[in-house]
Amino acid sequence: MSDPLDALERRIAELRAEVRRAVKARENSLARSLRGDLRRAEQAWDAAVASNVPAAPHEPETSLLPIREQVHQALTLLGVPTPAKLIVAVNDAFFSRELRGSQLTSLRRDEERSFRGDPYARPYYLCAALTDRLSPARGLLADSTWPPELRVLGPLSPRVDFLTSAVRVAEQLTRLAEPPPGAVRLLSRMAQNIPGAVEGFAPADPVTAIRAARAELEVHLSADSAQRAEVAARATRQLPDVERLFGATAMNTLRGAC
Repeated sequence: MSDPLDALERRIAELRAEVRRAVKARENSLARSLRGDLRRAEQAWDAAVASNVPAAPHEPETSLLPIREQVHQALTLLGVPTPAKLIVAVNDAFFSRELRGSQLTSLRRDEERSFRGDPYARPYYLCAALTDRLSPARGLLADSTWPPELRVLGPLSPRVDFLTSAVRVAEQLTRLAEPPPGAVRLLSRMAQNIPGAVEGFAPADPVTAIRAARAELEVHLSADSAQRAEVAARATRQLPDVERLFGATAMNTLRGAC
């Protein structure tokens, strides 16, 4: 198993460096394409680890990965701005690693300090999602390599992102020969909030959950995409790089609107 994983890890490192260069050069189309390649490589790495390395069923392993890497893997799986509680749940369900919500409290501030000290020195930053006022959304983490339209929020975005997260969790389950029981429970809890996704309190079927979540997404997605595009355009027009990732202060937001 080590050879394929080693190759994937080298590819991921190469793609992260290429994304960083494209973002710095403002080559948006290239950066978007590379981010897609990076997400697919990271998902392949996650699937390879989850399907080939059985975790201890009773005790979470103490991960050698830094906290920010664990959070990044969970965000990569989900693909949308995510609250700490769900990040912890995904990390536990799919990777069987111990991560506490309290460990994420200061993470975004640490990332912002790092970016301000040496911008774009890292392949990615764990940044804020931005509200329609361009301020940081409370409690949500995002990936700096995502396109701006994905890192901002409109009125419909919380529901759209929840549905998208449910789809991504269900899709990950379909890739695994033996889905972890914790991941099945996580999807089942999420499916309780999606009409038609699960029968009563039975374990959720991933395919049924995907179908139900996508049906509701069709209702909201067009309007949400338009709202997010408008917010992203304002952020790009009004904010410097650091505030595009970590949000503007109230005074700067008001000044930019004038």
